[in-house]
Amino acid sequence: MSIHREGYKYIIITSLVWAILGYLTFHYLVDFMWFTWAINIIFFLLWFWVLWFFRLPARKLTEGANLIIAPADGKVVVIEETTETEYFKDRRLQISIFMSPLNVHVNRNPISGTIKYLQYHPGKYLVAWHPKSSTENERTTLVLGNNKIDILMRQIAGAMARRICYYVKQGDNVTQNNEFGFIRFGSRVDVFLPAGTKVDVKIGDVVQGGVTVLAKY
Repeated sequence: MSIHREGYKYIIITSLVWAILGYLTFHYLVDFMWFTWAINIIFFLLWFWVLWFFRLPARKLTEGANLIIAPADGKVVVIEETTETEYFKDRRLQISIFMSPLNVHVNRNPISGTIKYLQYHPGKYLVAWHPKSSTENERTTLVLGNNKIDILMRQIAGAMARRICYYVKQGDNVTQNNEFGFIRFGSRVDVFLPAGTKVDVKIGDVVQGGVTVLAKY
């Protein structure tokens, strides 16, 4: 397991804060050791959570020219046909993956292809499962396609997620399972497939980015 590059700054900040706080409390609050230890344990847990959040576990990734691989870790909370209004403007099959603050937050390409569309939208920070979060929250919409299929993915910020990162631009050729982005501190990823696509997951399933097969085409 390694640490994702998005986490370096936060790990350094929390480490410095914990070190400074530890020095001050043990130096100036020696008569209140119970309080000193309580504060330091709390900051240790915070430091460990930040380290855990930005983990990048080693995985055997799933590959296949006809496979649509989960772009993110999390729980499948939506599988339904709906009208996609930003790019396709037609009926699509939506699969939504909710990423809790304990999940790995790397976002990966579900297929190989070309980035045909990329648009960042500033917005609100409603909880990620709110029905309006996909249209009102901070989000990035990305369309990835090849000669067989076009897929729309939407990174959606949540109440805790205040920074959506993406590493691709329109026109890029990308490879299945390579990183296209990262969302900090809890979020959601929506995937829009052609209507009628047969999916391999169901609501409530816990999926792993780069590993779990969402559907076949």
